Amino acid sequence: MDIKQGFDSNYRYVLVAARRARQLQNGSQPLVTTRSAKACRVAQEELDAGVVGYQDKGKPQPDDPPQNTFAR
Repeated sequence: MDIKQGFDSNYRYVLVAARRARQLQNGSQPLVTTRSAKACRVAQEELDAGVVGYQDKGKPQPDDPPQNTFAR
């Protein structure tokens, strides 16, 4: 399986497709016209068409304090 264009790994592609499929199952409207009624397939077609993507938040810098610290 080749890495899809716009994604850094197949794993990220699957994660984004799964999240979009969940949105479709919860009532979101498809952004592309498709013959499929399955949310997973619709999500894949949206990703392949380039209408859905992701934003990489980047890695935290070593100087940044941890996000979930507990007071002692």
